[in-house]
Amino acid sequence: MTSRLLQRSLGSPDYDGIRQALRDDTSTPVISVRGLEVRVAVLPLFTHDGRQAVRVSSTEPLTHVLVGVDSASGSDVTLLVPEVDEPRVLTLECRDDAGVVGSARITVTPQRKWHVFVVHHSHLDIGYTDPQGTVLRHHLDYLDAALRLAEETASWPDDAKFRWTVESSMPALRWLDNRPKEMVDSFAALARAGSIEVTALPFQLHTEACSTEELRRQLRFTTQLEQRYGFATRSAMHTDVPGAVVGLVDALSAAGVRYLAAAHNWAGRSVPYLHGGDKLTRPFRWRAPSGNEILVWFTDTPHGMAYMEGNTVGLTDSYELADDLLPRYLSALATRGYPYGPGTFGWQGPDAPKEPYELDVLHLRVQGAHADNAGPSIVPATIARRWNEQWAYPRLRSAVNSDFFEHVEERYHDRLAVHEGDWTDWWADGLGSGARPLGYVRRAQSALRVAETLHTLAGVDATEQVDAAYDKVALFNEHTWGAANPWEDAEEAGDSGGLQWTRKSSGAYAAQDDAADLLHAGIRRFAAALSESGVEGGALASFAVFNPGTRARTDVVRAFLPRDVVGVDVPIALVDARTGATLPHHEEFVDPDDWPTRPIGRHIHAVVPDISGYGYVRVDVVPGESQAPEPVELDLSGVIENEFYRVAYDVREGYVASIFDKRAGRELVNGDAAAGFGQYVYDRYATAPHFNHLSGHVGAHDRTLLGDRAIGTHATIKEARRTAVGEKLVVELRGKGVDWIRTTIELHYGVPRLDLTYQLAKQGTPAKEAVFLAFPFAAGPATAWELTGGVGGPDVPRVPGSAEYMLPIRHWVAFEDPELTVAWATLEAPLVQLGTIHMPYAPFPPTLDQEDGTVYSWALNNIWDTNFPAQQQGETTFRYAVTSQAGAVGRRLGTEAASGLTEPFVGALITDSPASEETYVRVDHPDVLVTSLGWDGVRLQSLAAEPVEVRVSRPGHETAEVTLPACGVAVVRGTRQ
Repeated sequence: MTSRLLQRSLGSPDYDGIRQALRDDTSTPVISVRGLEVRVAVLPLFTHDGRQAVRVSSTEPLTHVLVGVDSASGSDVTLLVPEVDEPRVLTLECRDDAGVVGSARITVTPQRKWHVFVVHHSHLDIGYTDPQGTVLRHHLDYLDAALRLAEETASWPDDAKFRWTVESSMPALRWLDNRPKEMVDSFAALARAGSIEVTALPFQLHTEACSTEELRRQLRFTTQLEQRYGFATRSAMHTDVPGAVVGLVDALSAAGVRYLAAAHNWAGRSVPYLHGGDKLTRPFRWRAPSGNEILVWFTDTPHGMAYMEGNTVGLTDSYELADDLLPRYLSALATRGYPYGPGTFGWQGPDAPKEPYELDVLHLRVQGAHADNAGPSIVPATIARRWNEQWAYPRLRSAVNSDFFEHVEERYHDRLAVHEGDWTDWWADGLGSGARPLGYVRRAQSALRVAETLHTLAGVDATEQVDAAYDKVALFNEHTWGAANPWEDAEEAGDSGGLQWTRKSSGAYAAQDDAADLLHAGIRRFAAALSESGVEGGALASFAVFNPGTRARTDVVRAFLPRDVVGVDVPIALVDARTGATLPHHEEFVDPDDWPTRPIGRHIHAVVPDISGYGYVRVDVVPGESQAPEPVELDLSGVIENEFYRVAYDVREGYVASIFDKRAGRELVNGDAAAGFGQYVYDRYATAPHFNHLSGHVGAHDRTLLGDRAIGTHATIKEARRTAVGEKLVVELRGKGVDWIRTTIELHYGVPRLDLTYQLAKQGTPAKEAVFLAFPFAAGPATAWELTGGVGGPDVPRVPGSAEYMLPIRHWVAFEDPELTVAWATLEAPLVQLGTIHMPYAPFPPTLDQEDGTVYSWALNNIWDTNFPAQQQGETTFRYAVTSQAGAVGRRLGTEAASGLTEPFVGALITDSPASEETYVRVDHPDVLVTSLGWDGVRLQSLAAEPVEVRVSRPGHETAEVTLPACGVAVVRGTRQ
């Protein structure tokens, strides 16, 4: 009794309820007498002898007669009529032992002759249902089973043979490395024959967390598979995550992949159908700004049935259940856009109409069980075999993923809709649930580009090590960030939250360590190569200050001068070897009494002017007349400035009150905004923690669920000082959700950029919370922002149904007006909301009036109730930058703002004196970036919205002329010197 009580009281309807809803929604009551009901469904079922089906169900067994055509007895029967090409009216009589119970006129209508491609796979969650290692070992076992099932069905009719699609290639790659040669040979033969398909993505990614370079590197194995085993990777599957970046189109195209099967899991927390998703036809052609396009299928049930469609209609249960449900499902698709009616899944159903599905071909995923990480089953193949013996149509084919796309491409390609732009992910808010490790990963992404460049310039091929580090980065960006119940701490199954998050987060920290190690080694190797090319000079030491950005710029360099190179008591000066000019510098000593566990010497800070992109300037360390000047303590008024900006901090209010652009004579801060500039905003929600999928049952149509909103208070200026390189202000505040907030505001002399660093001593809590940092600009709406593989903007197309209330960006947002362009950049925190803060529950209403110029950095949250960590704590750092320039193009200025964060100058200590400066690569188009130098060549990326011609110049090489498509990527070969 207790179990029945709980089952009837909690959760969503089970399969029985969903399936009954489908039966009811696809049949019409035609007779109702004395408590007896008879329902009729005209279904797209055709026999091999040219008849079509009418299904009749009754609440008690009867004899059902289509007068003059067919009859059968029972409570659920299929009657057959000659195929019709126009509506035909027939009489149905229902009889019991006493005679006719009732009769009705029914209309038999023409039906589609469907081709259903049943694609058997297992959705890979690396974690969620079990600790990560357990899950991956199970997936390797699944491939063993797939081989056995393929052999078992080898003699079956072709459409019924067991076929297996490896949804995420990582298990296949591990399997191929860890199985006997005989099994590997069998696998490769089945893959070449089309019985097994390995798809392109290594695992299911939050693609918006990936850098463009990372995303492309994760597809490198496609070439390796073809070279080693002789089978091509033709398609990709993107499962669970409801959205993907526009850069995925170009990345897949570059790997030779033309097809993408997406199964978006709305999981109740997303409402694409309220944001144009009802207009997204399927299949469709997804086109990037570059002109590359892929053919996309996406499953389309609004509430989380995405990759369980085939299971829901019985294709992994039994032939009898599939015979009952699959024709009804097809009938529903042909007559309305969403096959299940509102409320079927226990919460709000779609309230927007959708046009019926128009093709007669369907991609239908199945898994061996209704679960993530489910293994293969022979049941779908046995159902297909018996089905095709019984019915001519629908024709079922046990298929691999690309089979469906080849069928569609051949027959329908030119009539498919084309959609462009980003397919913004509805689950991107989850990126804020692990803010600290995510920050480490984003720093690693930047460091790896610089590390590979320096190794390449030093003549060292570090490709393998860089690839391995990118793999760790990508594993953190894999979509399963926690257990099904992440607040639990069991040792196995979906309650193993502690174990899963420990492994997940440790991978992020290891990735950052690997990147830092590679950068550390790259700097030393670059320095050694330069020293070998130099001559002895009169300097005590020298630094090669390298600019890893594309554009020439003036910026600060931070470098370490060891005590054993130059004694800490020796006064020094820094000299620009190009001009002989002395560069003001600031020193910070590492005292062995304070830091006996760290290298002894001095950290040197200096602003080096006008270093060419991908070039270095030699800065000599020479004897000085006196020690570097000590910092000057400023008054506590909260004002700092340089040549470009005057910044004033309001201690009473706890935010930046003014950023005055001296060149433009203009205030950058909107002083009338709801939030202050850089203000800490802490939201608590009136929803309970520790309830799996709670957000799928919660709707927020106003601010009722905003339980509390607080700001940082009790600001105290802890440091205000001027050094030889700039001015700095450090403020500490108190606030809900944290022990303390430390804000560091810096201006460097000669550098037209404001740097802001926020450190939070985050308190852990399971209560639903979010932290925002507000940046209200005195500007109009944002005009451009950086995406993975593209540039977004208010007028840039997006795939219909994309998330709109938040933006997962790479690094920058730009605001342009005729007088001034302003750019804002972030390093660690990719989530932003523009103009207001939205409630984090569907349909995501705003909680503030819209202010077009305000960026809210959504630094962290724990609003997820499964899959992501339930809480987060510890010291966490977020860095931002602001710059402005009259007449600048937003995307160019945005890149400049981000460059100081993501591409800081590198100071390489050299022992001899090479040339005073050198530039290794130049590009002559302002919208083209050099993203890195690798062993394969110079890597380019365009930010332009149209194709551009660019000349790439390198010492010792002929100038290369390259045509880059809009937002395109290219590699100019021949980097090695």
